[in-house]
Amino acid sequence: MSTNQKSTIDAGATSRREFMKVAGAAAVAATAVGPTILGAADKAGTKNAVIGSGEHTYEAIHGWGELPDHIKWGETHGVAIDAAGLIYIKHRSHAEVPIDAIAVFDPDGQFVRSFGKEYHHGGHGIDIRKDGSEEFLYLCDVFNRQVIKTTLTGEQVWKLCYPLECGKYDKVSQFSPTNVAFAPDGGFYVADGYGSHFIHQYDPNARWVRTWGGAGKEPGQMQTPHGIWYDNRPGREPSLVVADRANARLQYFTLEGKHIGFMTDVSFPAHFDIRGSELLVSDLHARVTILDRDNKVVTHLGYDPEWTKLVLEKDAQDKFKMRSQPERWENGKFVHPHDACYDKDGNIFVVEWVPTGRVTLLKKVS
Repeated sequence: MSTNQKSTIDAGATSRREFMKVAGAAAVAATAVGPTILGAADKAGTKNAVIGSGEHTYEAIHGWGELPDHIKWGETHGVAIDAAGLIYIKHRSHAEVPIDAIAVFDPDGQFVRSFGKEYHHGGHGIDIRKDGSEEFLYLCDVFNRQVIKTTLTGEQVWKLCYPLECGKYDKVSQFSPTNVAFAPDGGFYVADGYGSHFIHQYDPNARWVRTWGGAGKEPGQMQTPHGIWYDNRPGREPSLVVADRANARLQYFTLEGKHIGFMTDVSFPAHFDIRGSELLVSDLHARVTILDRDNKVVTHLGYDPEWTKLVLEKDAQDKFKMRSQPERWENGKFVHPHDACYDKDGNIFVVEWVPTGRVTLLKKVS
């Protein structure tokens, strides 16, 4: 669809809803290929930890990126990188005065630009796709309950609410999209992760094709389908992988929505990226996982079972305590990774669901 083809369904602003529902085990057991953490004796935190092992060894640079004065991070929810190597961070702010929801940095962490005040309460998923000779952002807004396509500088091409044709919704409050995946034919898929737990498929012209899923634990059903990705790694049959988060599993589908199978060596998966034969999984339960072509665990970056227990402790209001206590965060450990992606050199950017926001660069050292 060209930029002058506008297809808008205005969902309107609605009241905030509860986003997180924790289910399943707190953490799975460490594997034999689990990471090592070096530099842990550096109590002052002045030395970056080195995590992982072998060819998956990284220097953990927390607090990456130089924020301008007009932006204060809210919950950092999404990260994507364009062909020029610019890094786009999307966050959700609770400030009363709207601030830009998307900040763009160069590979050295220098601020380039920001935009998207209209998404500041609903900043969630962000991914980049090239259409013809131009790249576009696909954004998910969980407050205004919309999926939006924009240019890399924020000009809107179209925005969509739930598809009326699917017959699954009675009111807009039942829809809250979390992430988008790109189909090989130019179409795309929308995960209604915080709404009614459906996957919606669209053609290249943003016209609805089909809907499947819904809440549940049976094959084909999902509970918080939070992340979604087209898995076309070499040696695999191309398919769609969904982070079926509250069911503590990955669920695979054909491109037409037929259930294929599960992968369960995850804890609370949030979203994905691919580099070569590897699948990168951000896991809200304090780790970032790399899977090989056969979906076997290569490493759980930052994983420590005792640390995970601390991260998942709750207060009297049934809220996670650690996420609001940055003074307790440890070098080389994660709290709540919400998204992660590779750059062209194999470095990994991780953003976390914490009130102050946190961006970590995992700089590849081997």
